[in-house]
Amino acid sequence: MNKLLMALAIAFAGTAAFAQTGTAVKETGKAVAENAKQAKETVQGAVTKEPAKSAHKAKAKAHKAKAAKADAAAKAAGDNIGKK
Repeated sequence: MNKLLMALAIAFAGTAAFAQTGTAVKETGKAVAENAKQAKETVQGAVTKEPAKSAHKAKAKAHKAKAAKADAAAKAAGDNIGKK
Protein backbone atom coordinates (compact mmCIF):
# COMPACT_ATOMS: atom_id res chain seq x y z
CA MET A 1 0.00 0.00 0.00
CA ASN A 2 2.83 2.42 0.84
CA LYS A 3 4.44 1.78 -2.54
CA LEU A 4 1.20 2.69 -4.26
CA LEU A 5 0.91 5.95 -2.31
CA MET A 6 4.55 6.75 -3.04
CA ALA A 7 4.04 6.11 -6.76
CA LEU A 8 0.96 8.33 -6.81
CA ALA A 9 2.80 11.10 -4.99
CA ILE A 10 5.69 10.94 -7.45
CA ALA A 11 3.32 10.91 -10.42
CA PHE A 12 1.42 13.91 -9.06
CA ALA A 13 4.62 15.87 -8.43
CA GLY A 14 5.83 15.10 -11.93
CA THR A 15 2.53 16.20 -13.43
CA ALA A 16 2.60 19.50 -11.55
CA ALA A 17 6.18 20.19 -12.67
CA PHE A 18 5.28 19.29 -16.25
CA ALA A 19 2.31 21.66 -16.18
CA GLN A 20 4.48 24.53 -14.92
CA THR A 21 7.12 23.74 -17.55
CA GLY A 22 4.44 23.77 -20.24
CA THR A 23 3.22 27.17 -19.06
CA ALA A 24 6.75 28.57 -19.03
CA VAL A 25 7.41 27.31 -22.56
CA LYS A 26 4.07 28.64 -23.84
CA GLU A 27 4.60 32.09 -22.34
CA THR A 28 8.19 32.23 -23.62
CA GLY A 29 6.88 31.45 -27.09
CA LYS A 30 4.34 34.26 -26.80
CA ALA A 31 7.08 36.68 -25.73
CA VAL A 32 9.28 35.71 -28.68
CA ALA A 33 6.37 36.10 -31.11
CA GLU A 34 5.49 39.54 -29.73
CA ASN A 35 9.13 40.64 -29.95
CA ALA A 36 9.19 39.56 -33.59
CA LYS A 37 5.99 41.51 -34.29
CA GLN A 38 7.47 44.53 -32.52
CA ALA A 39 10.58 44.35 -34.72
CA LYS A 40 8.42 44.09 -37.85
CA GLU A 41 6.37 47.15 -36.90
CA THR A 42 9.51 49.10 -35.98
CA VAL A 43 11.04 48.40 -39.40
CA GLN A 44 7.79 49.25 -41.18
CA GLY A 45 7.57 52.47 -39.20
CA ALA A 46 11.10 53.39 -40.19
CA VAL A 47 10.47 53.03 -43.92
CA THR A 48 6.99 54.59 -44.20
CA LYS A 49 5.79 58.16 -44.05
CA GLU A 50 3.18 59.75 -41.81
CA PRO A 51 0.43 58.90 -40.83
CA ALA A 52 1.27 55.20 -41.29
CA LYS A 53 4.54 55.74 -39.40
CA SER A 54 2.65 56.68 -36.22
CA ALA A 55 0.41 53.64 -36.56
CA HIS A 56 3.40 51.32 -36.87
CA LYS A 57 5.07 52.92 -33.86
CA ALA A 58 1.89 52.49 -31.80
CA LYS A 59 1.59 48.83 -32.83
CA ALA A 60 5.25 48.24 -31.97
CA LYS A 61 4.68 49.75 -28.52
CA ALA A 62 1.65 47.49 -27.96
CA HIS A 63 3.63 44.40 -29.00
CA LYS A 64 6.44 45.42 -26.63
CA ALA A 65 3.97 45.61 -23.74
CA LYS A 66 2.48 42.21 -24.61
CA ALA A 67 5.96 40.71 -24.83
CA ALA A 68 6.87 42.09 -21.42
CA LYS A 69 3.69 40.63 -19.91
CA ALA A 70 4.31 37.21 -21.47
CA ASP A 71 7.95 37.31 -20.35
CA ALA A 72 6.91 38.04 -16.78
CA ALA A 73 4.40 35.18 -16.86
CA ALA A 74 7.04 32.82 -18.23
CA LYS A 75 9.48 33.83 -15.51
CA ALA A 76 6.85 33.33 -12.81
CA ALA A 77 5.94 29.91 -14.18
CA GLY A 78 9.60 28.97 -14.42
CA ASP A 79 10.19 30.01 -10.81
CA ASN A 80 7.36 27.67 -9.71
CA ILE A 81 8.65 24.56 -11.46
CA GLY A 82 9.10 21.80 -8.92
CA LYS A 83 7.84 23.81 -5.94
CA LYS A 84 4.47 22.06 -5.63
